[in-house]
Order: sequence, then C-alpha cells, then structure tokens
Amino acid sequence: MKTESWLLLLYALPTRRNAERVNLWRKLKRFGAVQLKTSGYILPNAPNHLERFQWLSKQILDAGGEATLVRVAEIDGVSKLEIVAMFNEARAADYKELATASQDALARPNKGRNSELDSELAKLKQRFNEIREIDYFESPAAHDAQMLLHRVEKTLASKKGTPHLPQLEPSQFVGKTWLTRPRPGIDRTGSAWLIRKFLDPNARFLFDMDPAKHPTALPFDMAGVEFSHQGDDCTFETFVKRFGIKGGTVQLMAEMVHDADLEDEKFNRCECIGINAVLSGWARSDMKDSELLAKGMDCFEGLYRELRK
Repeated sequence: MKTESWLLLLYALPTRRNAERVNLWRKLKRFGAVQLKTSGYILPNAPNHLERFQWLSKQILDAGGEATLVRVAEIDGVSKLEIVAMFNEARAADYKELATASQDALARPNKGRNSELDSELAKLKQRFNEIREIDYFESPAAHDAQMLLHRVEKTLASKKGTPHLPQLEPSQFVGKTWLTRPRPGIDRTGSAWLIRKFLDPNARFLFDMDPAKHPTALPFDMAGVEFSHQGDDCTFETFVKRFGIKGGTVQLMAEMVHDADLEDEKFNRCECIGINAVLSGWARSDMKDSELLAKGMDCFEGLYRELRK
C-alpha cells in the first residue's frame, strides 16, 4: 500500500473501564493498527480505516473516555520508513505465530489423522488470509509463512497418496534464468549454489516476489512452485532429489541446510546455522540481492571444500 498520510487515533479511557480497554485493544489489533505512543494508534489513511477509527472513537466516547482522530502527513521524530517498518514488524510477529503453528502441525508424530490435519490446515489458511488483509506494506515474513502452509498442504497430499515427483535431467536446465525472493537466506542461497555447481555454472538469477512478472524464469523456494519445499524437505533437498545429485558431501550439506532453514532439529546438524546468521546480517545491510547471493554461495563453496577434505 502506498500512502501519503496517516490516521492517528489518540484516546483515553477511565481506569475503571478495563473491559472496554481490552475490547478496544482487540479491535485495534484486528484492524492492523500499530501503537505509536502510549495511547496513540496509527493506520494508513484510507476510507475504510477512517470509518473504523470513527467507529472506535464513538465507542470510546460512549464509554466515558476521550478520543481525537487526526489525519497527518508527517509525524515529528518518526519517518515514513520507520512507520512502515513498525507495521512490517507487527505483521512479522503475526506471521511468526502462524509459522510456529504450522511447524507444530508438521512435527507431531505421524502428523495426526488426515481429517485432523485437514481441519488444522483450513484454520491455518484462514489465519494467513486474516493477516494478509492487514499486511498493508507486504511484510517479507509473509512468504516464509506461506511456504510453511504449503508444506502442511503437501504433507497432507502425500498422506493421501500423491505420487512422488519424477527425477529430472540436469542437461535440460542449462542456459536457464532462475527466480527467487529478494534477500536470499540459507535455503535459497544453498539452492543457487547447487544450481551453479551441478546444473549450470553460468546460471543467471533474478529476484522478485511475483513469478508472473518473469514468465521465462524458473522460480525456486517460493510458494506454489515446482522447485520448493516438498513434504518434509527444504528446497535444497528438493533440488538434490529431483536432479539426482549424488555424493556424501552434498547429502551432508542437505542435512545442514534443512536444520538451519526449518529449525526442526531433524538431523541435529548445526553447521549452517552460523552461515544463516551471517546471511541474515548481510540482508539487513544495503547490499544488493545479487551481491548477497554471491557472497553466500562463496560460503557454501568453502563449506563444500572443507567437508570434502
């Protein structure tokens, strides 16, 4: 969402109005408002947000409180980028809760009965859609949560008898352009290293959240694409299996990437956790996506050589 101004709701409620205070907080949270000051909440200036704040103002006044609703273009001491970051951080926390619930569903012994997983998947999807409705500035955390939802979906499909995907011929993927999300982390960087190392040393990489904008590129580690998480596997493992990449070193690296990316301690490997932390740190800098990927692939090449020693 692009916004040139903000709606700021300032209010005060009598101390005895605890029930009204809790009810107000829940509604503000449901609308995706973020707290700017002790009793000030902000939303992007839009007609539906104005209506919501006007409605809440009336409720506050009816409860004996005070409410002031203002439209502002700037807020002293807080830049527009900082406000957008506050919204994205709030949504990242929501997506993190959803991701934890998805991981819990995947981690249960035998993943439960199909009917139970079906019901849980429906609830997780509903919650994801609720968060997306208030994700006004497209928090980067959305895609990670969506990836986990697809893992739950694929796990359920595999329990219902979905056939395994066939192995592919690496020579058919030479000269391709690959697409992944911006700010590549451990799984995307490792997968790019695999592509360059075992499929095509001259492979090109693009970065975007929308594969539809790049119809000739092959997307990977994105929700709803072929080269991504499959069942319990991270994208790195999917590439290893789909292209029949052999060797104990690569298999070992796949375990390391899996544990660093999915954090489920499936293989009890910690070696890539450090690389993941470094990549996360670089991602917070002004480094370009291409440079971040190149430096990350250098880390993987060094790890590969050390493990082969």
